[in-house]
Amino acid sequence: MASVIYSSSRNLFQFLTLTKPRVNMLIVFCAMIGMFMAWNSETSEPFSATLFFWATLGIAMLSAAAAAMNCLIEKQIDAKMARTAWRPLPSGNLSPNQTLIFSVVLGVSGFTVLMTFVNSITAYLTLATFVGYAFLYTVILKPLTPQNIVIGGASGSMPPVLGWAAVDGTVSPEAWLLFLIIFVWTPPHFWALALYRVDDYKRTGLPMLPVTHGSKFTRLQILLYASLLFPVVISPVLVGMSGYVYFSISSVATIYFIHICWKLYVQYSEKAARYVFRYSIYYLTFIFGGLIFDKLITQMVMNY
Repeated sequence: MASVIYSSSRNLFQFLTLTKPRVNMLIVFCAMIGMFMAWNSETSEPFSATLFFWATLGIAMLSAAAAAMNCLIEKQIDAKMARTAWRPLPSGNLSPNQTLIFSVVLGVSGFTVLMTFVNSITAYLTLATFVGYAFLYTVILKPLTPQNIVIGGASGSMPPVLGWAAVDGTVSPEAWLLFLIIFVWTPPHFWALALYRVDDYKRTGLPMLPVTHGSKFTRLQILLYASLLFPVVISPVLVGMSGYVYFSISSVATIYFIHICWKLYVQYSEKAARYVFRYSIYYLTFIFGGLIFDKLITQMVMNY
């Protein structure tokens, strides 16, 4: 009996690993922010906990399905990389058929949830995001060009748009500002990782920027994109979508991001690249969390 329970728990963990839970948590968080920002817009309906639950669940399921499909397509590449060789497929803990069935069931279920309990535009946009990430980016762009992260980043930038569409039933210009923040953030985030994992990427043959253009050029691109983030992250303030609390949080977080990217550019070290990568994750949390914090503070002041 104990061995059966252990085996079931182990298999459950393997399937959970396929969904890339840490990445998926960030995706779902950004979708939630899109929903909350839409509810705070002038044309939105009152907050609905039921809609919030179903939209979050459906987006999370399709995102997890895309991650599992990515693992299936890249199983041979993952086997060549130290940071991914432990994943369920290259390690032999799950079979390709198991992974395919798992991804399809999750994807169909998530799409059904969105179509049934949310709206069709969210369902189709999320499905398009699934296709964009799992196939357009993974199969075509990633092995084709060192700009794969830039172009393919469009799929990863969609979560706040999906969240906004779930609430509003449309995709407003404000939602695309949130999209733009993630789109510009994506290259420095992933290129910092690619810098200290460059040997892994060389073994796979993938044309990641540090492999094709070297460390110095990649570090310059990281710095340029980090600098470009400043006007992008303050754009919600410029259009009246957010206020001074968000402006303060986003400005401090971005200036520090630019600072550490500058240090990485001037003097490379693996420690510095790892730090830029880790901070970039916190940075996105600061930016999107700051949007909500600004709304809460504004409402508290108005109610007072």
